[in-house]
Amino acid sequence: MAQGRWGRVLDRAEVWDRDARTGYTVQRRAVRRFAPAEYTAVRLLLPAPLQPDVVILVAFMHATDDRIDRGPRAGREAALRAWRRQVHSALESGTSPVPGLRILAHTVGRHPALRGRVAAFLDGAEAEVGWERFGSEADVDRYVREYSLPALMLSMGLLAPAGDDGSFEEACLALITAMQRLDFLEDLAEDLAEGRIGLSDEALAAHGLSADVLRTGKAPAGQVSALITSRADVAARALAAARPLTARADRPARPFVRALLDVQKLRLAAVRRAGTTLTTRTCGPSPAACGAVLLRELLGRRAARRPRTGARPIP
Repeated sequence: MAQGRWGRVLDRAEVWDRDARTGYTVQRRAVRRFAPAEYTAVRLLLPAPLQPDVVILVAFMHATDDRIDRGPRAGREAALRAWRRQVHSALESGTSPVPGLRILAHTVGRHPALRGRVAAFLDGAEAEVGWERFGSEADVDRYVREYSLPALMLSMGLLAPAGDDGSFEEACLALITAMQRLDFLEDLAEDLAEGRIGLSDEALAAHGLSADVLRTGKAPAGQVSALITSRADVAARALAAARPLTARADRPARPFVRALLDVQKLRLAAVRRAGTTLTTRTCGPSPAACGAVLLRELLGRRAARRPRTGARPIP
């Protein structure tokens, strides 16, 4: 029944229904187009049976963000309410006129625990709609717990080992804290232009700054540099706390998790190099460096699966 590599992946995932196979394939193409780096990591490093489901969850997050990430707040709130109704209907009925939700319902049927993950993500989306600035560091941490973590756990929850005692999600919280803090730094210039900022008033004031001063482009360079360094340090501490995540993940998913952590190190280094220029332009790690991380993990994964003389292959 399968044709091509993706067809074999669907076979490995035991997706046999013809319409479902078509739906997964359509969403795969979409994710490959709008999130090529994430798509490549999933395809190279995750076990084949998990790939279709992770692709669909990435597509669902993207579809949600598309509806709530831009425009006036009232419009985004209305869009979220409408989207929640559509998602609820799809999961209750098992189908939907929206292709992406139709295949999401299929994925949730394959992994019933995802129903709670989807609900938590949509609950947290209210925090994404509502934020324009954060008064305190505690407000930033609350945003991460209420929105960023449920978003991450949509897909990462599939990588937790059976019988996890909660330590996997605890490490995921550290990881997403680092990732979100880096997001806010990388996107600082864009956010300032749109009238919002991911750095708290508390952190700004600690360096004698405010969002309005940053927007003028006339903030003292030394103070801006100290601000960026301090926020990067927060991300670095969170990333260090996330180190146990690889060992806590289900064994077949560890190459993917290790690569994810290492890419965050590259992002952190890029932010530190960018320094004060973050107020005027975005930044990110070198695609070549990210590619090298994926290649290293891919080769390591293949080597681990290759049987040695007198040894049994790792399943």
